Amino acid sequence: MNGIKVYFKNIERILDSVQESQGEAMEAAAKCLADAIGQKRSIYVFGCSHGAILSEEMFYRAGGLAVINPLFNPSLMLNVRPVTLTSRFERLEGQSKALLEESSAKDGDVILIHSVSGRNAGIVEMALEAKAMNMTVIGITNMAYSQKNTSRHSSGKRLFELCDICIDNGGEFGDGCVEIKGIHEKAGATSTVIGASIVNGISVRAAEILAERGIQPPVLHSANADGGDEINKRIFEEYKDCIHYL
Repeated sequence: MNGIKVYFKNIERILDSVQESQGEAMEAAAKCLADAIGQKRSIYVFGCSHGAILSEEMFYRAGGLAVINPLFNPSLMLNVRPVTLTSRFERLEGQSKALLEESSAKDGDVILIHSVSGRNAGIVEMALEAKAMNMTVIGITNMAYSQKNTSRHSSGKRLFELCDICIDNGGEFGDGCVEIKGIHEKAGATSTVIGASIVNGISVRAAEILAERGIQPPVLHSANADGGDEINKRIFEEYKDCIHYL
């Protein structure tokens, strides 16, 4: 079978499985976001290396919630050179603590942390520090992957062990999902497309919950469409106390 068809078929299979098995957790996460927005509390998102792609997916984009604040560390982004530095830096303790302390995060806020393995020091430290600040921690990880690996943080913890709400992305061990004859490793990463579907689904449901409560959800309009700038300007003004990236 053609590799493209196999890849799409496998992604569809994983998406169906996640929707079925993680529905309760995703509903809880959506309610958590809706509660925070309704109470004008801040929402943050964090990840390292490819895990940070979901941070970029969630904030300041058309159709997304305007109140999502990314915690970006330049040393953990994919534009650092050599890119192998991201693997070294995400294993160091101290960076995530400093990043969170220098943010506007406070007691009662929410943070969504994404990591497939959930084992590296930067991810674990962020979850630990957020919990110490009495923030609600939502995690997206791969349970099968994470449970097979030990922690790289001095606490011995992994992300899934620290979350208030944990969502399993249901992906393949090692992330690839397509077997190709003559190749040892599977090709075709799953975590980004599945993770993006999860966070967008949660965002949609959060907006729906807010609408059900009679609250106009802060969904960004396309800045490239007529009237978009004016709509977004009103949202930014209304939620200025919990938007920290402008």
